[in-house]
Amino acid sequence: MTSSVPRLVVAAPCSGSGKTTVATGLMAAFAARGLAVSPHKVGPDYIDPGYHALATGRAGRNLDAYLCGAELIGPLFAHGARGCDLAVVEGVMGLYDGAAGEGELASTAHVAKLLRAPVVLVVDASSQSRSVAALVHGFASWDPEVRVAGVILNKVGSERHEAMLREALDASGVPVLGVLRRAPQVDTPSRHLGLVPVAERRADAVAAVAAMAVQVADGCDLDALMALARSAGALPGPAWDAAEAVGSPAHDDRSAGKLGPLVAVAGREAFAGHPTRSAGRRTPVVAVAGGEAFTFSYAEHAELLTAAGAEVVTFDPLRDDRLPEGTGGLVIGGGFPEVYAPELSANEPLRKAVAELASAGAPVAAECAGLLYLARELDGRPMCGVIDAKARMDERLTLGYRDAVAVSDSVLAVAGTRMRGHEFHRTVVEPGAGASPAWGVRAPERRVEGFVQHGVHASYLHTHWASEPGVARRFVERCLTS
Repeated sequence: MTSSVPRLVVAAPCSGSGKTTVATGLMAAFAARGLAVSPHKVGPDYIDPGYHALATGRAGRNLDAYLCGAELIGPLFAHGARGCDLAVVEGVMGLYDGAAGEGELASTAHVAKLLRAPVVLVVDASSQSRSVAALVHGFASWDPEVRVAGVILNKVGSERHEAMLREALDASGVPVLGVLRRAPQVDTPSRHLGLVPVAERRADAVAAVAAMAVQVADGCDLDALMALARSAGALPGPAWDAAEAVGSPAHDDRSAGKLGPLVAVAGREAFAGHPTRSAGRRTPVVAVAGGEAFTFSYAEHAELLTAAGAEVVTFDPLRDDRLPEGTGGLVIGGGFPEVYAPELSANEPLRKAVAELASAGAPVAAECAGLLYLARELDGRPMCGVIDAKARMDERLTLGYRDAVAVSDSVLAVAGTRMRGHEFHRTVVEPGAGASPAWGVRAPERRVEGFVQHGVHASYLHTHWASEPGVARRFVERCLTS
């Protein structure tokens, strides 16, 4: 199978150049033309894909060569872009910035090469004129395998400024495909971890995305950009498929006594001696936290849980006073519980329901914000009390990729399972690890972190389950047997 979906990678020399505005605006502008647009984001960022989803009406998907491995970038892209007319991929940081100490790994340039996609460079031209040509020439010539095929000039001050920039770029060989003036109406507010998520400002976000679409449609040559997207090389190989990744759905094998032993298959977990599909299968309910306080999740996680045999149901810890009917497992991803600590604490019925579910041994997987919610308290306010730890806001930003190994057997993995993850928070949990830690992390310093107790796995580490589909299978198996 070959994917030939037209595609563009939107990159920049550095963060703050306007990638999100341009990428989201392009998505919305092309969608307004009636095209099915597939939105993608390089790296682990959860927030930008929310704006992409608003622009396209499709799930925003991440392409992270560190978390998932370079070999999965093409298949995951093809999965998300299946049936679409165009794919727009927003880059991360500067074009050539990747995982620290890992060369090009996980950079926008790396992903562009893996996707055989042309790159459109967004340049903040607000404080330069002729120098723009030297900057673009440097980025276009740095790596011959990266095809910087066009430039969009952002924050251009006037017609005279635009003329100076175009004249300078005439000799660069890289065409100008768009010029955008300063436009406050497209700005999106930020706070301690970046942009404010769509879920927290939906009406304003809708208006901002609409403004981006108008600005980009007025200032960019959409026909030329579409022609450029069609020049992308074909991607060989099959699209990623959650059902194929997981294998057969999980089964309730209580009549046989217990599940077969775990064995390693192609770098992931599988169950040996597993019963056939006809053996007493039921569908466990996996409740996934959502709403304004818990907005961080990868679309593939729900797809993997569903493929593993679960019914995935979303609930809102800010508003729902009980878990979904029949909840047999709980997934609490990332987000901003620190912003909503008073409201989360005030919802005492749900906090008690979560604690009761955990004490009954049901599987609970919590990442970052989920860890804070399970703690005894957050900034002095009572939380669920599942984990005997206190959480608080901190001035220091903890940020970076992590190479981790499971320290303890848990509902997600057996001890010794290696996974890559990402940390991004301005909070501290004390203590940082329980008697049975979740992960051992090698860099930037060797340490253990997180908590494994009964059916609970709680950690600061964000992981992408597509890299280790056995995580979803194991979790659903535990839902069936707890």
